[in-house]
Amino acid sequence: MHTIEVVLAMLVAVVASGYLVRVLPLSLPLPLVQIGLGAVIAGVFNRGHALEPEMFFLLFLPPLLFLDGWRIPKQGLFRDKGVILELAFGLVVFTVIGAGFLIHWMIPVMPLAVAFALAAIISPTDPVAVSSIASRAPIPKRLMHILEGESLLNDASGLVCFRFAVAAVMTGTFSLAAASLTFLWVAVAGLAIGVAVTLGVSTFQRWLWRRFGEEPGAALLVNLLIPFAAYLLAEEFNASGILSAVAAGITMSYVELSGRVSGSMRVQRTAVWNMLQFSFNGIMFVLLGEQLPGIVERAIKTVSESGHHSAWWLLVYVVVINLALVLLRLAWVWLSLRWSLLRARHRGEARPGTSWRIVVATSLAGVRGAITLAGVLTLPLFLPDGSAFPARDLVIFLAAAVILISLVGASIALPRLLKGLELPADSGERKEEDLARKLAAKAALAGVERTRQQLVQNQTTENVQLYNDAASRVSLLYQRNLEKEAGPDADPEKVKRMEQGYRQLRTAGLTAEREELFRLTRRGKISDEISRRLIRNLDLLETRQRD
Repeated sequence: MHTIEVVLAMLVAVVASGYLVRVLPLSLPLPLVQIGLGAVIAGVFNRGHALEPEMFFLLFLPPLLFLDGWRIPKQGLFRDKGVILELAFGLVVFTVIGAGFLIHWMIPVMPLAVAFALAAIISPTDPVAVSSIASRAPIPKRLMHILEGESLLNDASGLVCFRFAVAAVMTGTFSLAAASLTFLWVAVAGLAIGVAVTLGVSTFQRWLWRRFGEEPGAALLVNLLIPFAAYLLAEEFNASGILSAVAAGITMSYVELSGRVSGSMRVQRTAVWNMLQFSFNGIMFVLLGEQLPGIVERAIKTVSESGHHSAWWLLVYVVVINLALVLLRLAWVWLSLRWSLLRARHRGEARPGTSWRIVVATSLAGVRGAITLAGVLTLPLFLPDGSAFPARDLVIFLAAAVILISLVGASIALPRLLKGLELPADSGERKEEDLARKLAAKAALAGVERTRQQLVQNQTTENVQLYNDAASRVSLLYQRNLEKEAGPDADPEKVKRMEQGYRQLRTAGLTAEREELFRLTRRGKISDEISRRLIRNLDLLETRQRD
């Protein structure tokens, strides 16, 4: 019963945060509000819940990473794959080495292996935090695609480095060759298992549909279970469950291109996943906030562990570490950019320079999140000889502080830094959309005509006329997309205003239809069953209008 109460309380906190972020006079990102609510629950009401890292990784990460991989724009992901891989893997190793030596030099009582463990767990960015910051900051699309791709992939590299550093603390030995081979297996096997799980489940599901028919509820449940299957199977083979969940999501986006899922199921599935995403994201940050009072309570002990007696030294450590993370990221991004320009120049390609604001924004957008805290809480309490793990409380405190500072810093700096700034736009995005609409409309008209010809065969004159009239009515719906830009001289602004007017008028008509159906149902003129069916159709049409 206690567990149920905890879950319900967290869900209430998540709902409250959704309204608070709109009510508060300050423009705060949703994760910060949720962290604050979690801290209030634990510190003021003494109702906090201890974070169980293993449960956290299993319950929250697979579906969220799966969904992010599913929805991330694939064109941007593969177009900037070089930059993303450099940030996701190269930058993590660079940060571990640079920040690790800095932390050990700044806090000599912290062993070098422990310093590397701290650097490793704070090196990966958090996809949930990045997305939340992006909703409040005017981040250009291309930069957002790069940040999303990086945050999806660098969790695995950061956690692998973290585990090797912890193993070095526990055993006192470290082998670079063994670590490299293990990392290669973790990454490749994790990606392969994720792809295999999605393809295998989807293929089996399609066979069941062909043989026994489609069951929407079961299909939706299978879709929700895929990320957990990919994660658990990868972990069973000592591969990266995180990368497996991401790969499963990316593969699902390609499976979707088969078009075998009905429109109504897609609408239902989108609604379920949106609710799940909002709930799980919120619970993650509420849980993070609930850990803060306990971490702060151990701050005095943490100071003594570092060899100082003033709590101000903790602030010095936090500021220096966060500054080091930004500078290391800045140096890596700048060097990577210079290298790309040199390679392009060597190939004879003309590539425009990148604004310094983009470079700085990329450095500041490395937001840490709940994954960092969950990872650092997996630190063992004792060494094999029975002694306490060196500076464990200090490491946990510094990791939590880095999360908060990175969130606050990005929330404040990014909107001001990126105001009025645009990356080189995705070429021809508007043209691609217009072309897609026109080709889809032409395909629809051709399909209508083929079906009309099939229907009128061996029919009476009266039936032929009926089918012809029906085909004309349907064709008019698609003809609009072909005629709205009748030629090269069409004014884009006029076309846009006409489209907006059409949507407003169409929405007004749908609203009036729905209100009339509600009125008829209240008066008992039609049954509830008929009302629900007709209103559902109107809701689907309205959803399509908004999209």
